[in-house]
Amino acid sequence: MTLITVMRCRASGSLLQLPTFVRYSPLMGWLQNLFKPEPKRDVLGERGENVAAKYLRGKGYKILLRNFRCELGEVDIIARDGPTLVFVEVKTRAYDDPTPEEQVNPTKQHQTTKAARYYLSRYGIPQPPARFDIVAIVWPTGREPIVRHTEDAYEATF
Repeated sequence: MTLITVMRCRASGSLLQLPTFVRYSPLMGWLQNLFKPEPKRDVLGERGENVAAKYLRGKGYKILLRNFRCELGEVDIIARDGPTLVFVEVKTRAYDDPTPEEQVNPTKQHQTTKAARYYLSRYGIPQPPARFDIVAIVWPTGREPIVRHTEDAYEATF
């Protein structure tokens, strides 16, 4: 009797039948990664990042990169404000208690700082001046978003 393992492909939605012995082979890790469910998208967060980018452009910032990710962490927006590189953490919430700014805790600040340091390493010496900003967006359901921008919100932790 042959046992069959059934997996659903996240890309096509089709079913794949595999002999159970494949479950214990190195191929299985690759297959599980291919067939695992898509991560749940943060729709409010994505909308907030779009609003934040538009707001910063309106203030004269040049958006260089969005959703920069590396093995050390991630930065929502990397922008240039004149000669200064700005690493922006965007927090979007439907409510203001606790405030979005309060949710950028020391752990998040350190993680963002590590990713920023990695990003800055590509510039060589001398590195451009840099700072860390927070854009907090409170977006109650059915209403317009409220945008608060805190420049130089925290110091680098490295």
